[in-house]
Amino acid sequence: MFTIGQVAAATELSPKAIRLYEADELIAPERTEAGYRLYRDEDLAVLHFVRQARVLGLGLADIKAILNLQRGGQQPCDLVMGILDERIAAIDRTMADLQALRTALAGARADAEQATLDGEDAVICRIIEHAAPPTT
Repeated sequence: MFTIGQVAAATELSPKAIRLYEADELIAPERTEAGYRLYRDEDLAVLHFVRQARVLGLGLADIKAILNLQRGGQQPCDLVMGILDERIAAIDRTMADLQALRTALAGARADAEQATLDGEDAVICRIIEHAAPPTT
């Protein structure tokens, strides 16, 4: 059995995060008569899994669903594959949005430079006034 300090050191998680994961029912440590939490090896394994899943960008709801399947005797790998596919698609959308924004910013910069060379006046700032909205 381990104390929260020992678990925090072993998992590289803060005690606050460990208590949060307990509140979200990802782990269920035992309690002493004085109310202190005591963690088992199984809790450490789950916390290592949670930490790695968070590194991969999984949310707590997804992690809880994965753990519930596993605890129910099912292999959660199909669910994990679906979650990872959703995360990859979201990243792809974000990258496309950022590329469109970059293109719009570069175009605004070039247009502003040309307007300056052409001697055009601006009410406030021609960079913003002449910028085309990004296309998505």
